[in-house]
Amino acid sequence: MFDLSCNKTIYFLFFMKGFKINDVEITWLGHASFLVKYKGLNIYIDPYKLPQNLEKADIILATHDHFDHCSDEDINALMKDDTIVIAPIKCSQKFKRSKTIKENEEIELKGIRIKAVPAYNIDKPFHPRGEGVGYIITLGNVSIYHAGDTDHIPEMKDLKPTVALLPIGGKYTMNYKEAVNATLDIKPKIVVPMHCDKLPETITDPNKFKELLESKTKDIEVKILK
Repeated sequence: MFDLSCNKTIYFLFFMKGFKINDVEITWLGHASFLVKYKGLNIYIDPYKLPQNLEKADIILATHDHFDHCSDEDINALMKDDTIVIAPIKCSQKFKRSKTIKENEEIELKGIRIKAVPAYNIDKPFHPRGEGVGYIITLGNVSIYHAGDTDHIPEMKDLKPTVALLPIGGKYTMNYKEAVNATLDIKPKIVVPMHCDKLPETITDPNKFKELLESKTKDIEVKILK
């Protein structure tokens, strides 16, 4: 981790990107990348262009094989002797310590339940169904839905997680208006917009998502992590 005694500004800027719910800490690392900390475990999701010297991973989840979600450089930098990578086959086959997961498959690893759920495009060619997944991660009484690269799809109505991490950037995924409708279907307690900051064609102001959602419901908390 960072040497906090040397640079308190870095410490503040890094940790303002996260929040805690019960025993679960969720930190946004840019793009679709998150670090979830729970009872001493570090779970990374779609690590991409990460800062150096982060804590090593216990579990790494990749939603699909695209370069900005299954980054060899970032995943290898996070690996330690017992790290497990969980991903669809085109990504998992790149790593020795990995488990392949498919849509609607559920596994338990190190006391954490991980379920792969559908993630695909409806009106775009970039993410055909079956090649990528989203994840429902259950940690005690908190469930986190990382949607992966997806459009607003019918299966979202069945999820009902505590926290939803949703792409809003358009082009390859939902845009922010479609993500608002997806959020209304999912009905999480907290929603975090993502996948809207690194690729030029997907840069979107997450405040537009927040304003539109809050005009439709006051029951879902929007956390903009930046």
